[in-house]
Amino acid sequence: MSQFVILGLATLPLYGSYLIFLLFYKQYTSSFRDLPGPPTTSWLKGNFSEMQESENAIFYKKWIDEYGPTIRFKVFFNMSRLYTADTKALNHILHNEYIYHKPKIMQWSLGRFTGPGLFYVQDDKHKAQRKIVSPAFSPGQLRGFSEIFFEKAIELRDIWASQIEEERNMAQVDGLAWLNKMTLDVIGRTGFHYDFHALSPEGDANELNKAFSNGFHAATRLSMWLIVQSVLPITRCLPSSGWAQLHTAKSTMDRIGRELLRESKLIAAGKTENRRSKDLLSLLVRSNVDTSIPYGQRMSDEDVLAQVPTFVFAGHDTISSATAWSLYALSLHKSVQNKLRKELLCVPTDHPSMEDLNSLPYLDAVVRENLRFHSPAPETARVAVKDDILPLSTPVTDKNGVVRHEIHIKKGQHILLAISGVNLSKELWGEDAMQFKPERWESKLPEAVTAIPGVWGNMMTFLGGPHGCIGYRFAVLEMKVLLFTLIRAFEIDLAVPKESIISRTSIVQRPYIIDKIEAGGQLPLLISHVECTK
Repeated sequence: MSQFVILGLATLPLYGSYLIFLLFYKQYTSSFRDLPGPPTTSWLKGNFSEMQESENAIFYKKWIDEYGPTIRFKVFFNMSRLYTADTKALNHILHNEYIYHKPKIMQWSLGRFTGPGLFYVQDDKHKAQRKIVSPAFSPGQLRGFSEIFFEKAIELRDIWASQIEEERNMAQVDGLAWLNKMTLDVIGRTGFHYDFHALSPEGDANELNKAFSNGFHAATRLSMWLIVQSVLPITRCLPSSGWAQLHTAKSTMDRIGRELLRESKLIAAGKTENRRSKDLLSLLVRSNVDTSIPYGQRMSDEDVLAQVPTFVFAGHDTISSATAWSLYALSLHKSVQNKLRKELLCVPTDHPSMEDLNSLPYLDAVVRENLRFHSPAPETARVAVKDDILPLSTPVTDKNGVVRHEIHIKKGQHILLAISGVNLSKELWGEDAMQFKPERWESKLPEAVTAIPGVWGNMMTFLGGPHGCIGYRFAVLEMKVLLFTLIRAFEIDLAVPKESIISRTSIVQRPYIIDKIEAGGQLPLLISHVECTK
C-alpha cells in the first residue's frame, strides 16, 4: 500500500471530525434557528420525510397559515433552511443573481443531464447565454411554432377519437402519458426539426426519444447518494444507481445533438437547404454568430449543444404536467369545462391564428387560473454565495420576541422560494385563493398581487428576474392550443375518484394515483365525443 493511500486513510477521521464540527457550528450560528417554524420528528432527516410524503403545495400552505410567510424548517442533520413567500424577499432574491445561485444539488442533478445550458450556468455566463437564446422565443417566432402546436394537438385528438370508436362511445386514457408524448413531439419539431415519433401508432420510441426518457429519469431521481455527491465532489467518480443509464443516454444525446448542431451551422451559413431555419436551435446558432455579440461572449459548441436537452426538458415535461392538471381541474369543475367549450365552439375553425386564440377571454382565464392553482413547480431553491441582508414586507417575530424586518443571510445558507405559497396566498389573492375560479381573471385582481415579482400573470409560476422562464410565452400558447383542440372535441371526466389523485414532485409536480405511486405519474380520464347539440 502506497504512502499516499496510508496518509489518506489516516486523515479520514480528522476530516470527518472537521465536517461534524462545521455542521454543528453552522447550525448553532444560523440566523434562521430562532425563526418560527414546524417541529421536527427526526434529528437525522428534520422535516424532510413529511415534505416527501405530502402534497407539496398544500403542505407548504399549511406551514404559511400556521407560522407566517417566512419560516424556518429543518433538513438532514437538523440543519435550518429558510422558506419564504414574502414578496419583498422574493423580489430581492430573484433580482440579485450574483448573490443567490441555484444550490449544488440542483446544478449537479440537472447538469449531469443537460450540460452547461441555461438551467446550469450562473452569473455572467448565464447573462450571455440568455442574450443569445432570447430571440428564439420572441412573439414573432411563436407564430410559426403555433402551426406545429396545432398539427400535434390534432394528431392527439384523432388518436383519442379512434380509441372512443373502438370502445363504443367512451374510452379511458392516461392523460398525462399522452400529453407527455405530444409535447415531446412538439419540442422535437420546434426545437431542432427532429421527429421523436412519440405519438406514432407503432409506439416504437426512436433512439433520441429513449435516450431522453432514460437520462431524464436517472438524472432527477432523488436519493441520499445524489445529495452526498452534490455536496462532496470527490464522491462523483464512484458508481451510483442509474449512473450507467445516464452515461449511455447522455452519450446518445450528445452524438445526435452534434449532428443537429452541424446542420444548424450549415443553415446559418447558407450552405444547405433552409427547411429548418426557424427551429430554436437554428435560430440560436444564427444569433450566436450575430455581429452584435462580442466574440468573447459567444457560446462554445458545448454550450450550444447543452441547449438541446435543456429545450427538451423545459418544453416537454413542464408543459405536459401543467396541461394534465388543467384537464384534471376541468374534469372536477364541469361548469367551467362547459363554459369553456361553449366559447371554443364559437370559433369556426379547428386551426385559428395565434391572434384569434389569444383573443378568447375564457380560455385565457382558464389557463391563467390553472397555472396559478397548479404550478408545475411548487417551489424552487437558492443558496447565498455572499453575505446579504434580506428585506421583508411582513415582519417576523422570532422565538425571543424580537420583531425582524430583515434577515441576515450568511454565505452558504439555503432558501426555499414559495411558488405555490405565493400563488395560493389568501393575503394576496383573497379568501377564495384556494378555489379553482377562472372568473377571477375576468375582473380586476386584488391590488396586493401587483407586488408578486413574477415574469407573467401576477404569479410566481414562471419566476421572475434574470432567471425568469425564457419560454413562458411558448408554454402558454401550447397549453392554449391543447385545451382548444381537446375540449372542443371531448367531454372529459376523471376515471377514478378525485380522492385517488394526489400530487408528487420531482422537479415538476405531477398527478399520481394514491395506491399506485410506484407506477409513476398518471391521470386516468374518461373521454367521450361532444354532442352536436352543445
